[in-house]
Amino acid sequence: MNGINDPQGERPSMGKVRLLPKKGVARVPLKQRVQSAQLKKGFYLIPSLFTAGNLICGFFSVISTFNGRYLQAAIFVILAHLLDGLDGYVARLTKTTSQFGVEFDSLADLVSFGVAPAVLVYYWALVPWETWGWLAACLYVVCGALRLARFNVQIRTVEKSHFVGLPIPAAAEMIAATVLMYYFLGGEGAANKRVILLVVIYLLAGLMVSSFQYLSLKQIDLRKRHPFWLLVSAILFIKLTIAEPQIMFFTTFLLYTLSGPLLWGLTLRKRRREKRGEMAEALQ
Repeated sequence: MNGINDPQGERPSMGKVRLLPKKGVARVPLKQRVQSAQLKKGFYLIPSLFTAGNLICGFFSVISTFNGRYLQAAIFVILAHLLDGLDGYVARLTKTTSQFGVEFDSLADLVSFGVAPAVLVYYWALVPWETWGWLAACLYVVCGALRLARFNVQIRTVEKSHFVGLPIPAAAEMIAATVLMYYFLGGEGAANKRVILLVVIYLLAGLMVSSFQYLSLKQIDLRKRHPFWLLVSAILFIKLTIAEPQIMFFTTFLLYTLSGPLLWGLTLRKRRREKRGEMAEALQ
C-alpha cells in the first residue's frame, strides 16, 4: 500500500507524484487565425500584378527624376495611377478583393503617389529653397502616409460614395498635371514655379489630411443603364482631351482638388440658410 496511504492510514498521499501546472499555448484570436489561413492559400494574381505595375512605374518615376527627365517622371506617375485604378476595378469585377491586396496597394501608393511626386517636385522646383524645400516635400510624403493609414482604418466605417480627405493619387496627379502644364506652355524653366509649387505642395498636404469629402468613382457600375446625356458628355470630354490633353488633364484634377472645399462651403451655406428659416418660423 506504499504510495497510496500514509503509515497511520489516516489520509491519502500522492507519494513522489507531483502535479505540475500545464503549460498552455498562447491562444491566437480567431480573426488572426482566419487571415493567416487565407494567406497560406496564396494571393490573387491579376490584381497583384496591376499593383506591382503601379509600384514599378512609381520607382521608375523616381529614377527619371534623378536623371533630370522631369516630364517623363510626371508621365510615369500618371501611368501608375492608371494601373492603380485598374487593379481595384479588376478586383471588384472578379470579386478577388483581399486584405493582402489592400495592404500591398497602400504600400505601392505610398511610393508611386507619395515619394515619387515629392522627389519630382523637390528636384524640379524646390531645390532653391534648400531646407524649406525638402521639408515641404517631406511633409507631403508624411501627409500622404497618414491619408493612406486613415483610409485603411476607415474603409469599413465610411460611406463608399465619398472619400474623407483628398485621395493621394489625385494629389499626385495634380502635381504631375502642373508639371505637364508648365512644359506645355514652354515655361519649365520659369522662376515662378518655385513659389507656385511650394504653395501647391503645402495645400495638397493639408487637403489630404483634411475632413473635406471628395466624390468617389469606385461605385459607378458601368454595366448598368445610364442617362443619354451622360454618354454625350463623355464623348465631348474625350474629344476635348484628344484635342488639348494637357489643358484638360490639368483642369480636371484642379476642379477635383477644389471640389472638396467648395462642396463644404456650399453645404455650410445651406445649413445656415436652414437654421435662419427655422429661427424665422419660430419667431412668427
